[in-house]
Amino acid sequence: MSANRVTHEHRMLFAATRRLRLAGALILLAIPLSGCGTGALWDKFMAKDETFVDEPADKLYNEGLYLMNEKKDSKAASKKFEEVDREHPYSEWARKSLLMSAYAYYQAGDYDNCIGSATRYVTLHPGSPDAAYAQYLIAASHYDQIPDISRDQSRTEKAMAALQEVIRKYPTSEYSVSAKAKLQAARDQLAGKEMEIGRYNLQHRDYTGAINRFKAVVTQYQTTREVEEALYRLTESYMAIGVVGEAQTAAAVLGHNFPDSRWYQDAYNLVKTGGAEPTENQGSWISRAFKNVGLARG
Repeated sequence: MSANRVTHEHRMLFAATRRLRLAGALILLAIPLSGCGTGALWDKFMAKDETFVDEPADKLYNEGLYLMNEKKDSKAASKKFEEVDREHPYSEWARKSLLMSAYAYYQAGDYDNCIGSATRYVTLHPGSPDAAYAQYLIAASHYDQIPDISRDQSRTEKAMAALQEVIRKYPTSEYSVSAKAKLQAARDQLAGKEMEIGRYNLQHRDYTGAINRFKAVVTQYQTTREVEEALYRLTESYMAIGVVGEAQTAAAVLGHNFPDSRWYQDAYNLVKTGGAEPTENQGSWISRAFKNVGLARG
């Protein structure tokens, strides 16, 4: 057999292997070519090539929808959508399947894979009309992993950052509205954590530590439901250490902004018991904090 013929057959084999999956191609190329056995190898190779047929992208996609909607098997559906992406990476079906795989993972509670697929979608298709939804899936996955208030809240902070990203990048989308609601709930969670630690410090007469925690709620989370109690606890803490002026201000700001709050009545009675009246000191950090968001009365 001439060297030219062997070289020619090598080229033919190389061209043919590009039509096969990588694994199959590597196996075939690993078989040495020698003598007259080359013709038999070529016949087997061509026979295999003729029987190999990729499933159409739309068929795989619809199978994924069927698994998710009819069989309620989100995990299996996500795998089917990923198959579309692998088999037909440059098709429009691949783009749709990548987003659907993220959604299927989310439905299955597989948040890490959901975040991975959705992040890939946003990276590959930032200008797509569905990019906002992919970004929202990332945020929702973090949000759904927010732990109990008694545990570390680093996941809550991640959720807040992801939700803020949805609001920042897609302010007019329908997902921005939902993200804002979730963001408020996440802020309530962090405020609740501060209150939990503050109450513990107050109970153990660590008044400085308690004031710092309640101050964080008033300055950082004053739109949360925890702020009313935080103002009362500041009144209580300041009265305990004899800083009556700040206690009066805390009680006054509480009464100005939340006159119907049950915490205001307690704060009012506490200040009165100390022989004082709720009076707002305009120079107090408490008064300034509320003026910054237009809550305190001038």
